[in-house]
Amino acid sequence: MQRQQQLTTWLQSQFPSEIFNLTPASADASFRRYFRAGYADRTLIVMDAPPEHEDCRSFLHVARLFENAGVHVPHIYAKNLEQGFLLLSDLGNTTYLQALTTENARTLYTDATNALIKIQLASKEDELPCYDEALLLREMRLFPEWYINKHLNITLTPAQNTKLETVFARIVANNLSQPRVYVHRDYHSRNLMVTEPNPGIIDFQDAVYGPISYDLVSLFKDAYIKWDESQIIDHLIGYWQNARRAGLPVHEDFGQFYWDFEWMGAQRHLKVLGIFARLCYRDGKEGYLKDMPLVMSYLRATAARYVDLKPLLNLLNELEPPLEAPTGYGF
Repeated sequence: MQRQQQLTTWLQSQFPSEIFNLTPASADASFRRYFRAGYADRTLIVMDAPPEHEDCRSFLHVARLFENAGVHVPHIYAKNLEQGFLLLSDLGNTTYLQALTTENARTLYTDATNALIKIQLASKEDELPCYDEALLLREMRLFPEWYINKHLNITLTPAQNTKLETVFARIVANNLSQPRVYVHRDYHSRNLMVTEPNPGIIDFQDAVYGPISYDLVSLFKDAYIKWDESQIIDHLIGYWQNARRAGLPVHEDFGQFYWDFEWMGAQRHLKVLGIFARLCYRDGKEGYLKDMPLVMSYLRATAARYVDLKPLLNLLNELEPPLEAPTGYGF
């Protein structure tokens, strides 16, 4: 209550003569919370990011980079970094996850990939942290720490751990060989808003400079909505053609581009399974458990397709007999 009173007092100081009502807008997987401030003629979003847990400076920096790239991110009207409050433009209530259907998928995903191309074209090497070997490995190691140890309650043998680390090294070698651009790092259906101009892009504060295929994995191998592989490939071809025309350094052979996309997916799926388990067992957010089977189905399918990833598939089968792939939303 004290925190919300501080927020209300700060908001009153921005527009002293105006009356507003404050309602919850959303929360995310971190300590951040969002409120919608309703005024007589408009609504605004207030971010509450406790400074002992969150650093708003990265949000401000990435917002400026992306806004300058010409994509639709929340505009920042006011900030108080000492208290951890930001006042933002309101991108509305409708996420891609809520809006996507078979009828509008091509339009919405084309908008999303066109925005992504703008972000990638604006990339500069020294603006964002590098998605380097250490970070890629640290993320994948969340999988044995949280998914295997905490979720499955299994301790890997030294031989199993060696096998897993060998696969991690192969995945990272591919990831680091890809051209590098700005990476949103969670460019998926919960962080894209249906708005004008479309899409509105949120939750970008953890952006890095890294592999060009990463955000495409987030978008099309989404943890919250499942599409047939033929649909994913169709959307990817559209991105790949437009990216080549725009001069982005995507591979000239689509087959190789898709290979990189799949191997980047292996890294992200391992990371996401670890994060979802951590959110459940450390942070008490059990809702993420229901999203694990879809992510695991992506990981198994990729591991089964490539010889150098077969040891990962064998390990997964040792630890957890495969279940029938979830249907997800599967339009």
